[in-house]
Amino acid sequence: MENFTAYNPVKVHFGKGVTDNLGATALQYGKKALLMYGKGSTVKHGYYDRVKKQLVENNIDIAEYSGIKSNPVYEDVEAAIALARKEQVDFIVALGGGSVIDSAKIVSLCVQENLNPWHVMIRQQKPQKSMPLLTVLTLAATGTEMNAAAVLQNHKTGQKVGHVNPLAYPKHSFLDPEYTYSVPKNYTAYGIVDMIAHALEAYFGQGVSRLTDKFIISIIQEAMHFGPLVLKEPENYEYRANVMWTGTTALNGMTNWGKKYGDWGVHALGHELSLQFDVPHGASLSIAYPAWMKLQIEKAGTRIAALGQALWGDSDLRATIRNFENFFESIESPVRLQQAGIDVDKRENIIQGLNDNQASGFVYPLIDEERQRVVDFMYEGAL
Repeated sequence: MENFTAYNPVKVHFGKGVTDNLGATALQYGKKALLMYGKGSTVKHGYYDRVKKQLVENNIDIAEYSGIKSNPVYEDVEAAIALARKEQVDFIVALGGGSVIDSAKIVSLCVQENLNPWHVMIRQQKPQKSMPLLTVLTLAATGTEMNAAAVLQNHKTGQKVGHVNPLAYPKHSFLDPEYTYSVPKNYTAYGIVDMIAHALEAYFGQGVSRLTDKFIISIIQEAMHFGPLVLKEPENYEYRANVMWTGTTALNGMTNWGKKYGDWGVHALGHELSLQFDVPHGASLSIAYPAWMKLQIEKAGTRIAALGQALWGDSDLRATIRNFENFFESIESPVRLQQAGIDVDKRENIIQGLNDNQASGFVYPLIDEERQRVVDFMYEGAL
């Protein structure tokens, strides 16, 4: 087992009606908020009104930045920073899923020192302080509500990158499962894939920690158990609650305790699909993970076999990979690029992008030839 430090300062408020305390909590951080949210579903389903009411009733002034896209982009973050500085806000409230919260995290890192968000993402600038951030989650998927990570894409540079900074932890995160009732079936499924992929990135990480591996296996089992149930009954509170908490625990740090680091190579592959074709993040991962496992049969065969034994009682490598594909297809998440509308004529574009960005993992590094092979697996599927 590797040495590790367990640290997570986020105060999570979980359950029905927890946002009723949002306003009183927000008062701890000032009298003016930047409220960030997405493209309209939060307004349509009443979550925006409930959050705004909490702030208004506590005499908190509000500046608003809306329209955050499902794959967060540099331009939105840059504009939100400018608005926050112009309005001299004291803190940020992020209402939405991973894209909104990730964008808000980067704003919080940049606004006080007027940093360039892309320079922060690629570590050319290092923030020394951050603006307080409160989150209200509306999509169970990324786990960003309880971690210090954010992802951003920049079409000008042709990159989608992640950044981890302890200053980016939210102060408070409000998780009411009822706020996820309105998530469409496809994005509910993509969220389930995302949490499974987060657990797998840790599972294939560096270091041996048996208890942590049991946490990881349990997270995957919970996602696979409650995922199909919530797709059939999207307004079942218990199903939504279990899916929501599973997504949070999949990336709140606990899956890395006793390990040196995760691999994250599959996320690098998926980011290229989102960057070039705007594929939803979870959908990119259901395509990339089985393909990556096929590529890594020789190098990671022992780990894949142990995973199959733990999840399905079958250590056969090919059966394990097929079982993942079957599960993803059962919840209608794509496992081939063609199913995401990406035909074979885009093959060279994908390979070139992966090579240009040196898409790779920390534990299982990829060379150009392997990036080509994994793309072929994403198209053809055959071993």
